[in-house]
Amino acid sequence: MKQYKNAPRAGAVSVSLTGLDAHLVRVEATITHPPAAFEIIGLSEARQREARIRVRAALQQLNVDLHQHGISVRIAPEEVARSGTFDVPMALTVLAALEQISTASLRDTVILGELSFSGTIRPVRGVLPSLRGAIAHGITRAIVPRANAREAASVPGIQVLVANNLDEFARYVRGGAPLESAGEPPPFPVVPPAAAPDLGDLRGMDAARRALEIAAAGGHHLLLMGPPGSGKTMLARRMPGILPPLSFEEATQVTSVYSVAGLLMPEVDLIGARPFRAPHHTVSGAGLVGGGEPVRPGEVSLAHHGVLFLDELLEFRSSVLEALRQPLAEGRVTLARGRTRTTFPAQSLIVAAINPCPCGFAGDYARRCVCSPERLRAYRARLSDPLFDRFDVQVALPPVDVAALQSRSKDEPSCEVQKRVIAARAAQEERTRAGATDRSNAQLSPRELDQVATPDAAGARVLAEATEQLSLSAAAYSRVLRVARTIADLDGSDSVRAPHIAEAVHAVLLPPRGTAATPPA
Repeated sequence: MKQYKNAPRAGAVSVSLTGLDAHLVRVEATITHPPAAFEIIGLSEARQREARIRVRAALQQLNVDLHQHGISVRIAPEEVARSGTFDVPMALTVLAALEQISTASLRDTVILGELSFSGTIRPVRGVLPSLRGAIAHGITRAIVPRANAREAASVPGIQVLVANNLDEFARYVRGGAPLESAGEPPPFPVVPPAAAPDLGDLRGMDAARRALEIAAAGGHHLLLMGPPGSGKTMLARRMPGILPPLSFEEATQVTSVYSVAGLLMPEVDLIGARPFRAPHHTVSGAGLVGGGEPVRPGEVSLAHHGVLFLDELLEFRSSVLEALRQPLAEGRVTLARGRTRTTFPAQSLIVAAINPCPCGFAGDYARRCVCSPERLRAYRARLSDPLFDRFDVQVALPPVDVAALQSRSKDEPSCEVQKRVIAARAAQEERTRAGATDRSNAQLSPRELDQVATPDAAGARVLAEATEQLSLSAAAYSRVLRVARTIADLDGSDSVRAPHIAEAVHAVLLPPRGTAATPPA
């Protein structure tokens, strides 16, 4: 048997992801003294066992029988190698340790891919964030599975090659046939407005349409209350169509989340439309905010830079709803699994829908509500006050007006509303550049509200009267100012005036909890 030097050969570099954060890992292999063995250091026992089977089978396709050798593979640092698949770099370093190839040509090259038993290189999750992280670490080249080519090509600033199988890869390293390039970055996708449902299709819902516009303009979470069939779902599905188009950076973040979750289609390079997610009320906490092993993003992260629609909000389990408090407050989700903390972005706009009572007909003059006051109070109490206060804009929808439905007049389309939303968002960005704030209106702190949302004299009087007559809490007071600032932005006004305050008071208050009264005028 050939004698090998008992020392590590030139290694290979790969990437491990923690959430969307990329960490470089180095894979090295060495030949050990008999008896024959194949050991992997740096992975959990289950992942070691699975990787050992795949790598051994793939190398057998190259007539390399590992049963004749004592081989140790090390993946370092161990603390960041807890996620990811390192089959291809492991197989290459084993070949290097057996002196069949040299990995010197793979310096400054990240290698991604999972091996099948036949030696085919299978696609992996998270290629886009992996390559973006590799660039930040000074990596200039990457080799990825062919099935990940379109996703990898969307990352500028790095040379990307694709490989079909381990034999093709090994011949490339030996100086044989070159690998094919993943191609040039595709043009940024522009999604036409017609791709989303249009607000112009809705008739007789002026108050609800206005609430939708205010929520979109300021990034405010929206709570819709109305009987079954009042149009809550139709309104929610039209929210993405009035939000500003995704920027390139936002599209990259959205695509990265879907890639890590394994939901990115092979024919897609960048997701160009704002996501819309509508989980069923039976969803688990892990399904909503993320979890599992390995950790995967939940619905609130899959709706990042888009809309998360929670229909029948009060039917969700209380523990699931309470898990929303961190993403609502911070725009991200942090999940702890043992010694690992994984963070996913969660800057989604949440639209929630509730019925006014368990039967759905409280306040409906055509259909009689059969709920007792006690049952109604218990129903509303399912939503805690801290979570309830996260919905800046709250609107009660009346029953459908049949006359309005039969009208042939066309209401204002989404594209026109979107123009005002874009202008309002631009005003907020201008204040950010000027240093007055560093967030959207929905995220303004009390100190920032004092800077940018202090009403004029008439507005201050309206706000004082509303506070006294409606017994506004401190949270409701701040919500009124945040929403008033957004209404002023939609109006093109630098100052917050009395009409803005008056409309904001109406927009942030549902009927008192436990009653079926109409909102204050």
